Amino acid sequence: MDKPLNLLGFDFGSKRIGVAFASNPLTQPVVLAPIKAQDGIPNWQTLESLISEWQAQAFVVGIPYNMDGSIGEMALRARKFANRLGARFDRPCYVVDERLSTQTAKREHLDAGGGKDWKKYGVDGIAAGLILQSWFNETEHRLSNVPFLT
Repeated sequence: MDKPLNLLGFDFGSKRIGVAFASNPLTQPVVLAPIKAQDGIPNWQTLESLISEWQAQAFVVGIPYNMDGSIGEMALRARKFANRLGARFDRPCYVVDERLSTQTAKREHLDAGGGKDWKKYGVDGIAAGLILQSWFNETEHRLSNVPFLT
C-alpha cells in the first residue's frame, strides 16, 4: 500500500450512529463518540466536522442484513444513509455486511471488563471499528485498485 486511506466507518442506528477511524489494516481502529440521530438522520454538521478533523477520504457503512441474507428495514435505511453520506460529502462510500457486529462488539466490551448497561456503555463505536476491519479484510487483495492509493 503506497499511501494510507483515511476511512470513517459507521454503524448505522436510528438513535445513534457509531463511528470509528482507520487508515491502516494492521492497526486497531480508533473508536470515536457516537453521533446522535433522530430517526436515523444524523446531525450533518457534526459529521462534516468529523470528516474534516480526521481528513476522511472515504466511508464504510455497515449494512445489517437479516441472518438469512435478506434485506430488512434497517438494511434499507443504512443503505440510504450510505448513499446520502457519499453524495453529500462527495467521497466514495463502501458498504459491508455487518451481521452480528453489535453482538461481537458487546462481547469485546464485556471481555474488556465493561458493564452491561448498553445505554450507558454504548458499543456503537466498537461495532463501527469491526465494520472497518471487515472492509479491510474483504478488500485487502484489491487495495491497489482503491482511489487515493496510487
